[in-house]
Amino acid sequence: MALEYAIDELYATGWQALDSSACTHHTDGRPFPTEQAIKDAFAHAGFDLSIRRIQLFDCSRAEWRDASGSPIGAVVGQTHNEAAVFALAQLRRQMQPVH
Repeated sequence: MALEYAIDELYATGWQALDSSACTHHTDGRPFPTEQAIKDAFAHAGFDLSIRRIQLFDCSRAEWRDASGSPIGAVVGQTHNEAAVFALAQLRRQMQPVH
């Protein structure tokens, strides 16, 4: 996976950069939320997001937990940014009502 794919997935959920001060820009010009903005979004939804580097596999893992500390979801990416953006895309998909 690449940051481009994670951004594509985030945009596919309907995400928009309404507050550009909480965004950074990809080399293709598209804005995406900063790691702190993503952590804030998880907190607002009632989850705690942690991102850590996994040296053995040369990747970053983003994991979110509910208020009781139970794991709810996790994703991996090549970088912290990639894992964080992909995690937000997954959270937004989880939070969307089923039709």
